[in-house]
Amino acid sequence: MLPATEEEVAAALRAAAAAREPLAVEGHGTKRAMLRPVQAARTLSTRALTGITLYRPTELVISARAGTPIPEIEAALAAHNQQLIAEPPDPRPLFGGDLPATLGGVVGANLSGPRRIAWGATRDHVLGIRAVTGEGEVFRSGGRVLKNVTGLDLCKLLTGAHGTLGVLTEITLKVLPRAETSGSLALRVPDIAAGVRALSAALGSPFGVSGAALLPAGFGALTGCLALVRVEDLAPSVRYRLDRLSETLGGFGEVARLDEAASVALWRAVRDAEPLAAAPEEAVWRLSLAPSAAPAACAALGAAFGAKLLLDWGGGLVWVAGPATEAAHAAVTRAAAGGAFALFRAPEALRAALPVLPEEAPALAAIGARVKAVLDPAGILNPGRMRA
Repeated sequence: MLPATEEEVAAALRAAAAAREPLAVEGHGTKRAMLRPVQAARTLSTRALTGITLYRPTELVISARAGTPIPEIEAALAAHNQQLIAEPPDPRPLFGGDLPATLGGVVGANLSGPRRIAWGATRDHVLGIRAVTGEGEVFRSGGRVLKNVTGLDLCKLLTGAHGTLGVLTEITLKVLPRAETSGSLALRVPDIAAGVRALSAALGSPFGVSGAALLPAGFGALTGCLALVRVEDLAPSVRYRLDRLSETLGGFGEVARLDEAASVALWRAVRDAEPLAAAPEEAVWRLSLAPSAAPAACAALGAAFGAKLLLDWGGGLVWVAGPATEAAHAAVTRAAAGGAFALFRAPEALRAALPVLPEEAPALAAIGARVKAVLDPAGILNPGRMRA
């Protein structure tokens, strides 16, 4: 189903609700292998809902229909030297395929890149939405200005709901000027624990780090386990802050400075979890932990199945790749105790058989069920996507 207008989306959902017909909701379908497989009679795609509907560079606001490809939005912003703040990843390295992510897919999954540690997630920059409930009712939340108080903040609720509460048709985002330049420091470290300590020192400094990651040994032209920090700003500020950060990190080992081209390439790889994309038959998990807990979790996963690892956000986000087995999944859930996990990519059989997200606390589950009953009472939107 390829509705070309919001009215056609609403009509399709009204018909599906009346027939109690489950629908898989997607944009380009780039993340079908993420979370649980949806069992639905038909697929409703927003890929025909395209186009930027509002762009006011002086007000730092852009609106676009849900099916608009992210590269199209980035190109429009680049023409005015602006950028998407949360640095959303390109799903193609991890999931394959030729099509880029759509705006609705990025917002629906709340996907964010390394800059989240400094500027917040995609959810933090959604100013307004238009969407359709599971009963075919069109609604809007938020607005097209930076300051608004237009009723309930359903923007945050639908961001990250993976299409289970409504079909997004238009999204308004806050944007920011693009930095004049960026630069990075690379520090070879003996192990993950030492890397997390170094990254914590950089993030605790006053020098405005906008990315902090640990790259696996042997990735790219740089060899060895590397702690990587990034600074983005005006050129003189970047030079000064990298000098000071070099002094801060000097106590942890030898620091190398990367030029802008190398810095951009490395952070794109971190954003897209590219080091873990080489073996598509493997499962990929994403863990959210306290950075201090990351070394022990990584050690446990290495002992359990020789996990391939990539740490972002100073160690708070741990990407894990390994065999697509129930035993490996059990090891990941144990390692994530006290934090959270998501089965980010895996064969359909594994995703259908196992929990792909942590179990919700009873109080939160009850609230979620009541919200679902209001927005999608027939349960037709992406049933089973997040939980069986």
